[in-house]
Amino acid sequence: MAVKWMTAAAALLLCVDAAPSHAQLKNENLLFSPPTGFKVGFQDSRNGVRLQEWVPSNETVQDWSEMVTVQIFINRGDLDPAKVLGDIAQRWGTACKGSTGEAVAATRVNGYGAATMMLRCPLNGQTGKPETTVFRSVQGADSLYLVQRAVRALPGPDKLQQMKAYLATMSVCDTRAPAHPCPALTPIDRK
Repeated sequence: MAVKWMTAAAALLLCVDAAPSHAQLKNENLLFSPPTGFKVGFQDSRNGVRLQEWVPSNETVQDWSEMVTVQIFINRGDLDPAKVLGDIAQRWGTACKGSTGEAVAATRVNGYGAATMMLRCPLNGQTGKPETTVFRSVQGADSLYLVQRAVRALPGPDKLQQMKAYLATMSVCDTRAPAHPCPALTPIDRK
């Protein structure tokens, strides 16, 4: 799977299959790979937040079984990742009666402060379906990065572990900061 990256400093979200031979990461970057077979179903940039929603290629953002959501809070490196997830958990609990989940856990990602959390809604009032979401937020120097993977189900332990493992591959790097190194990019030969 090719590494994808999003640059907070860029005017648009950037997600590419592979870097051209002349491309290099610059400044602070979100690194992630969308799941195989997913497409961008929606993207927007407003009020200092860049958003992309990825769904399986045969689904839409209105009718999905799985979704990956990426949010970049531009110039908000001051946001605490655990507090952001705690706020989400409070809103989730209010919106969905009987919600359960795992507490917010502080972690580190490539030297940055980060947090993870999992929430389950037994019955989403808007869709009439259950929903489970695993979240990971990272506090970069420039921006806050939030990636979440959701399923419209109450998954068993294997699927839940797969969702958590997927988010564990997400990272943030900064070419200006040796404490947060970026990987070398290698172009894919498309012959």
